[in-house]
Amino acid sequence: MLALFYIFIAVAFSIGIWQVNKLLRFTKKTITDENNQEVIAFVQSEENPLATEKNNDLNGKFLLAFLIAFYALMAYCLIFLNDIMLPESASVEGENDDNLFLISFVLIGIVQFATQAMLFFFSYKYRGVGDRKALFYADSHKLELIWTTIPTIVLTGLIGYGLYTWNTVMDLSDVDNPIIVELYAKQFIWEARYAGADNTLGRGNVRNIEGINTIGIDMTDENSADDIPVRELHLPKGRKVVFKFRSQDVLHSAYMPHFRAQMNCVPGMVTEFGFTPKFTTEEMRRQEETVRKVAGINKIRKAKGEDPYIFDYLLLCNKICGASHYNMQMKIVVEEEAAFYSWLKKQPTITEVVQ
Repeated sequence: MLALFYIFIAVAFSIGIWQVNKLLRFTKKTITDENNQEVIAFVQSEENPLATEKNNDLNGKFLLAFLIAFYALMAYCLIFLNDIMLPESASVEGENDDNLFLISFVLIGIVQFATQAMLFFFSYKYRGVGDRKALFYADSHKLELIWTTIPTIVLTGLIGYGLYTWNTVMDLSDVDNPIIVELYAKQFIWEARYAGADNTLGRGNVRNIEGINTIGIDMTDENSADDIPVRELHLPKGRKVVFKFRSQDVLHSAYMPHFRAQMNCVPGMVTEFGFTPKFTTEEMRRQEETVRKVAGINKIRKAKGEDPYIFDYLLLCNKICGASHYNMQMKIVVEEEAAFYSWLKKQPTITEVVQ
C-alpha cells in the first residue's frame, strides 16, 4: 500500500512538471484591446502551438469515450455490486431513513446523469475542429430563474422531509414501556447496563468508578440496586429500546448501521436515541446467507481456506477516538422477547456483582 502511495506521488509530480513545461511555451506579447489600449498578454507561440486541431479532435473523442465508460461503470456498480450495500433496515424507525436516502439518491442520480451527459457531450460536440464554435450567451435571466427556482424547491422539500424524519425518529415522548439501556463508551471498549425491574437507571458519574464498578454507577441511588451491567448487548424483537449514552473520556459515537442508528457519546452529558428491532439475528443471518450465496462470497472464502462469513449485528464507534478506535465494538444479539427475558434473568445485578 505504501509503495502504491509513492507511485501516486511520483506520477503526480511528473504531471506537474509536464504542465509547468507547457506553460513556459507561452510567449509575452503586446496587444491592443477593445478600447485601443495596449496590454501585455501571454499567447501561444505560432510556430509551436499548445493545441492543434488534431489534439482538440482527439481530446473531444476521449471525453465522449469517458462518458460512455463512466455510465457503464455506474450501471455495473448499481446492478452487480448492490449486494455489498446495507440490507433492509433492521429497525422500524430505520425505514424512514431508508426512504429519505432513496428519494435523495434518485433525485441526485437524475441530476448527475443529465449534467454529466451534457458536460461531456457538449465538450465533444463543440471541440475545436475547423471553424466550429460554441454558441455563447452573455446572460439569460430566464435560465438563471429556472436553475435557481427548481433546486430551491427540491432542496426545501428534502430538508423539510429530513426534519420530519429526524423528529419522528428522535421523539421518545409517547413510548409505552420501553426497554431502557445505557451504553457507556471509553477508550477502547463499550459497556452496557439495563434498567432492572423498576425500569429506571440509577445515576452514573465517572467519580464513582472504583474497582469492579467500571462505569461509575452511583450505588447510593436506590434505582441503581437492580441495574444489570453486561458486556454483550441483547435486544428483544418488536420492543422499543431507548438508549442512554455516556462517555468516560473523549467524544465517541455509538453507531449501529443495520438499525440506521447513530448518536454521539459526549463526556459530561447524557444523550439518547431509540429504535424498535425488526429482525432477529437468525432472521438477518438467513437474509445475508442468501445474498452472499448469490454473490458467491462464501464460496470464494472457502477456496482461500477462510471460514465462511457469519453475520452479527455490531455496535461500533464512528468517531476516531484514538489508536485502537478500529477495535471498539460490541456484539448485538436480537432475539424473540421470551428469549431476551430468559437471558436477562440470568445476568447478575450490579449489587450482586459488587458484593
